[in-house]
Amino acid sequence: MAQEVSEYLSQNPRAAAWVEALRGDGETDKHWRHRREFLLRNAGDLAPAAGAAPATPTTAEEAADAESGPRRRQLQQLVSFSMAWANHVFLGCRYPQKVMDKILSMAEGIKVIDAPIHTTRDELVAKVKKRGISSSNEGVEEPTKKTSYRRK
Repeated sequence: MAQEVSEYLSQNPRAAAWVEALRGDGETDKHWRHRREFLLRNAGDLAPAAGAAPATPTTAEEAADAESGPRRRQLQQLVSFSMAWANHVFLGCRYPQKVMDKILSMAEGIKVIDAPIHTTRDELVAKVKKRGISSSNEGVEEPTKKTSYRRK
């Protein structure tokens, strides 16, 4: 699919400029390659069509400002979903179940073969319990609150 995306962008310079404006400043090429695919797959009529070209924005803010009303909100939402998806895949972030369901359905068919493998907190806790290891704060009593007395 990555080759298809590159081919599409080479044939559609307006779409290439539009999606490039959505790239984050510190985003690695690897992250961007996959997030760009996510954006293009889900952009629908938000992406510019081939043809006559008005001035193309160069930053995500300019891209959002160029849109108005509902289209602007849709673009901001798409960018947010793409970032949440990339954070989930590459950094192991978790979001509320409704968001996870949405971004995973939007990313269906995107193949990320070089994503890191993350262990969740729940998986770590399950391993500890399975091994019978007590947690570091198990059996430790809560410290009592100091009571301050005022002289009258």
